[in-house]
Amino acid sequence: MNVDQYLSIFIDESLEHLQSINANLLSLEQNPDDLDIVHSIFRSAHTLKGMSATMGYEDLASLTHQMENVLDRVRNKQLELEPYIIDELFKSNDALQAMVQDIVQGGTGRAEVAANLQSLKLIANGESREQHASGEEEKAELSHSPFDVDEYQYSVLIRSLEAGFGVYFTEVVIRGDSLLKAARAYMVFQLLEKHGEVIKSTPSVEEIEQEMFDRSFFVVIISKVNEDVLQTMIGNVSEIEAVKVSRITRGTLIELKGQHQETTIAKEIPAETAKPARIGNLDKPVTAVNVSAAVATASRSIRVDLDRLDALINLFGEMLIDRVRLEQLASEIRRTELTETVEHMSLVSNSLQDIVMKLRMVPIDTVFNRFPRMIRDAAKTLDKKIELIMTGVETELDRTVADEIGDPLVHLLRNSADHGIERTADRIAAGKSATGTIHLRAFHSGNLVFIEIEDDGGGINGEAVLAKAIQNGLVTQDQASNLSEEDIYSLLFASGFSTAGQVSDLSGRGVGLDVVKTKVESLGGHVRVESRRGIGTKFSVQLPLTISIITALLVQTDSEKYAIPLSMIVETTSVRMDQVRSVHGIRTICYRNSIIPVISLLDHFKIPGEVRLYNDNVNMVVARKADKLLAIEVDEFIGQQEIVLKSLGKFLAGTDVVSGATILGDGQVALIIDTDAFFQ
Repeated sequence: MNVDQYLSIFIDESLEHLQSINANLLSLEQNPDDLDIVHSIFRSAHTLKGMSATMGYEDLASLTHQMENVLDRVRNKQLELEPYIIDELFKSNDALQAMVQDIVQGGTGRAEVAANLQSLKLIANGESREQHASGEEEKAELSHSPFDVDEYQYSVLIRSLEAGFGVYFTEVVIRGDSLLKAARAYMVFQLLEKHGEVIKSTPSVEEIEQEMFDRSFFVVIISKVNEDVLQTMIGNVSEIEAVKVSRITRGTLIELKGQHQETTIAKEIPAETAKPARIGNLDKPVTAVNVSAAVATASRSIRVDLDRLDALINLFGEMLIDRVRLEQLASEIRRTELTETVEHMSLVSNSLQDIVMKLRMVPIDTVFNRFPRMIRDAAKTLDKKIELIMTGVETELDRTVADEIGDPLVHLLRNSADHGIERTADRIAAGKSATGTIHLRAFHSGNLVFIEIEDDGGGINGEAVLAKAIQNGLVTQDQASNLSEEDIYSLLFASGFSTAGQVSDLSGRGVGLDVVKTKVESLGGHVRVESRRGIGTKFSVQLPLTISIITALLVQTDSEKYAIPLSMIVETTSVRMDQVRSVHGIRTICYRNSIIPVISLLDHFKIPGEVRLYNDNVNMVVARKADKLLAIEVDEFIGQQEIVLKSLGKFLAGTDVVSGATILGDGQVALIIDTDAFFQ
């Protein structure tokens, strides 16, 4: 069977299962007695094992199989869940993620997982030896294996025991580097059939012949040969890594069959008895209703390649340009039929635009879901107690923005954990709770998405920041005396700036924040920081909801037309030329009791135009970046319009104030102004 056609589906579903395992392990760490969470992890591991075996990724299948063994022992209450067990499960999940990422990058998915396998085997086997006597060890070993026989097979086994035959449960593990697993399994079956009768195999004989199994399989056999002889004979087969032969007694057989029936019944948990599972920081009851709804939703959804969505967006953008052109022609021709048709087309295209844009929207939870694990590991590394509280995870933003914003947020969160949250002893001495808190919030405001990372740590030492900035030559002593608190904190975003006395495994406050700023601004966003000594620090990231189709104000300067995104505009106004004053060689105006600079597009782009009279009125667009304002001088306001962003590639690569271009209804090209560049 050619499985290449299923590779993309395998990757997508594997990543989903791994993320589910990761999130559930975090919940399980907080609620170790909640078996519902254990069942969820087991199902994800079991599904991933089957998918991996089918696709031929043996290392993936082997590791998930061993995770199954441990989880099955836990869910059957034969193994107490200790912190070190959860740590090992986390490590195994990390190894699985690394293998899937290798597959994503075109690799084979093979990895050195012997240490992970051995650790999980010791947990599964070692715990049973510590908790059970020798008579119970056999039963424990069998109970975590796929031992399930029908009524006929059960009666055959009982009669065989009564007739004096030995009944054995055999687990055979083939070496990971074996190229002919089915052939090795066939040799084992041939050997067993010479010395007895095989009653059942898991997987089935047909599946084993087609190599539809991972490295291990299980066999129930009736034989007159004792278990030690069987184990030795099977172990002598080439490329067999391990063999475990266990004798089944009549009492064990009866008890295990009863346990199997009870387990089957117990899995059918009524909705009203389901316990709330703590996921992140939200308590969500896991009930049969939730599962049904999830299944119903999944059955009504399909996977669509992102490139196809990009193509759809581009085509819709071209249609939007033509719609604007038709609206302009209709206003010129003034035919009733044409006007009505264009108006209806506008209504339909607006609805279509909403649908098309929502196709690219994803909940920010796809970005946030990796942070709880990261903060957990950071807290252990730093020997701190940290709680991450996430809100607004359902907030949606463009897939492109979501893909790019993850790394900047990782760095900001690491800064909060490393340099923001104090050590436990320091927090207690300061009268704070021993556990530090980091709040990660997301919310919409108009056409913008805001993400806030706020910690209740010690805050930023402004004096230390200023002293370091003077030492590095970022500001002079005279300039430093005139800096506001916000200006001082903004120095953290200077390239290579850091106040950390030593470099840690995570970060020091300021390390790499220039990269965060650059990435956020490349997405059309802003980042700012607020801090209070002894109270905490808050980083605020402002991002556009989407970066493909935006609403902009069209303006004209002389014969040139420009587009300024509405998200950057505070308001438009008109002032007299005599109100424009020169302060230290910079043109300024008084705006709401503040003096703000004036930028002229005519001068900036060196557009040849007529000399204005002194008493002429001039139009201004007031733009904002964080708490800073400036006015952009233009000749005329054309109006508000939805525009499609087009990249200019290398043509205007050196022009910071131009972020792209758009095609207007009359076919003209209008440059899109990035007002942030004027603040630098």
